[in-house]
Amino acid sequence: MTSRRSDLGEQAPTRPEATGRADVVILTGMSGAGRTTAGDVLEDRGWYVVDNLPPAMIVQLMDTTADDPQRQRVAVVVDVRSRDFTSELSGALATLADRGWRPRVVFVDSSDESLVRRFEAVRRPHPLQGEGLLLDGIRRERRMLGDLRSDADLVLDTSSYNVHELSAKIDALLNVDADVRLRLAIMSFGFKYGIPLDADVVLDLRFLPNPYWIPELRPHTGREAPVRDFVLGHELAQKFIEHAEQLLRTSVQGYLAEGRRYVTVAVGCTGGKHRSVATAEELTRRLSDLQEEGVQLSTFHRDLGRE
Repeated sequence: MTSRRSDLGEQAPTRPEATGRADVVILTGMSGAGRTTAGDVLEDRGWYVVDNLPPAMIVQLMDTTADDPQRQRVAVVVDVRSRDFTSELSGALATLADRGWRPRVVFVDSSDESLVRRFEAVRRPHPLQGEGLLLDGIRRERRMLGDLRSDADLVLDTSSYNVHELSAKIDALLNVDADVRLRLAIMSFGFKYGIPLDADVVLDLRFLPNPYWIPELRPHTGREAPVRDFVLGHELAQKFIEHAEQLLRTSVQGYLAEGRRYVTVAVGCTGGKHRSVATAEELTRRLSDLQEEGVQLSTFHRDLGRE
């Protein structure tokens, strides 16, 4: 599947009757990762959602919704069970772009461990499992969807999210705003819980002194002044944040030039409670002026509150 990101950075031919009409999201990804749940979230927010639609029918669907004022935001859930899935989806996306729409591809992913646990909980086989093991089907699907995941506008990792957390993240990332050119999410996390699958950039803060080992700081988080002052007051932290800020400013210019619309920066420490939280908040504060260039910033603390 050829890359779409650079193509989306150019001004696509605009079909007059499509201008300002339906916003299109293609929800795809790993079986068991939560495609349908993500679709349910969008439906609850007023989107017109079609589940398990063959990719070859996406263009026809959009043609029928183009003049319907009740269907201005359309989400299509597609999965690997469709025959010729990859080629049909690629062709549909190209046709939509030629007709003036700018579809956003959201790839819903989860760790192999989470997927195995979910399939075992519902006692259903993986659609690509065949006569093999459950993990064989998961790995086969991951290989099949590798290029699609790389080319997606947004990778949404649901490994550690409950429904409410997933809803909040979808709201933040898919909220339509014509003035927003890039959505930059800065996420704190704990390495002990795994690196986020949807991270585009990973920053490691485990080299800094850990407030966890200071009894009076341990119960507090990086959002509170005692921990924040301890973390940010360290000379190495200041140097690191200054370099990270410059790195992200440079990267953002490249993302804007290439037409990228979603970028996730993951800032990690051991448990995701102290150093990463304080640093993620500080980076968001320092980069706030990017909003003048059409960059929407949001901050997530994936593991805050976990023990």
